[in-house]
Amino acid sequence: MKKTIAVMAALLLAAVPLAGCSQKPEEPEKVVNLFTWDTYFPQDVLDDFTAETGIKVNYANFGTNEEMLTKLEAAKGGEYDIVLASDYIIDIARKKGGLLEELDKSRIPNYGNIDPSFQSQYYDPDNLYTIPYAAGTPLIVYDREAVGFEIKGYEDFWNPALRDSIVMMDDGRNVIGITLKTMGESFNTTDEAVLEQARQKLMELKPNIRALSYDNPQGVVGSGEASVGYMFTPQVLAALEAKPSLEVVYPEEGLGFGIDNIFVPKNAPHKDSAYEFINFILDGEVGARISSQVLYLCANRAAEPFLPESYKNNKSLHVPSELLEDAEFIEDVGEATAIYDRIWTEFGQQ
Repeated sequence: MKKTIAVMAALLLAAVPLAGCSQKPEEPEKVVNLFTWDTYFPQDVLDDFTAETGIKVNYANFGTNEEMLTKLEAAKGGEYDIVLASDYIIDIARKKGGLLEELDKSRIPNYGNIDPSFQSQYYDPDNLYTIPYAAGTPLIVYDREAVGFEIKGYEDFWNPALRDSIVMMDDGRNVIGITLKTMGESFNTTDEAVLEQARQKLMELKPNIRALSYDNPQGVVGSGEASVGYMFTPQVLAALEAKPSLEVVYPEEGLGFGIDNIFVPKNAPHKDSAYEFINFILDGEVGARISSQVLYLCANRAAEPFLPESYKNNKSLHVPSELLEDAEFIEDVGEATAIYDRIWTEFGQQ
């Protein structure tokens, strides 16, 4: 009898772990790790994506394109699922190899909603890696009453009357680029002698700079702390909203133009979630909500019927097409990048 009881007890004990094994394991949390500038994705869009798909969005941000690339390389792409960054830095990442995932477009039903005019660019000529998100051109905005003369282009920044009056984006490639444009050169000049001339000219601009700000130059102009600003399109619009008397200038030396794009890192840990995210934001109505909030040119042609009239008719946002014909991208300058970095560091230290 004791032997029978012992056998039965042993069988019962053995059954306990078996019962536990029969339970379904918990499914891993569905997430997508998004990496871009702070506030560049509207929170309401991210919230709706989570509500519709059950996928949580982890938002990490960087300050500059160069910082993004450094962190992406350090993580070997394994920390991020969606990266949103600028054209030239994506070109550098593409050339390095092993950082960008070639997109499986069969997993993006809304891929056809992309406006082709924003595709087949130098950084992704065969449209293998990128999804265009937003495009725009930096512009000049100024208070004519405070300045006392008409500003027509970049060269006017050097006018001694503007001492301690200008706020510019804290972006070396852009600011060195406009200096080169005043010299009749390209944003992407690599000639060392020309860059040395640009360095000398840029240093002469320092007394006129009130502030360098990547995130809030519009606030510096809108508050009246500076009377002139050089900034990205949505920042121009924000400055105008704060101070409607400001004037917008399409610089006579020529415009810059840029497209920010989404890509999936090669070693993204949640690629299924990444594809769901991309397809979601390429929906026409969602695309319209994004563009009308970030206030850049919309790269989603299916969004057109959903865009508000105030967005469609905004003259600061929609630069005349004839002026954009000769607009220039900032591109990878290869080994000359070190020269640009050195110039910008020196300018910031003065």
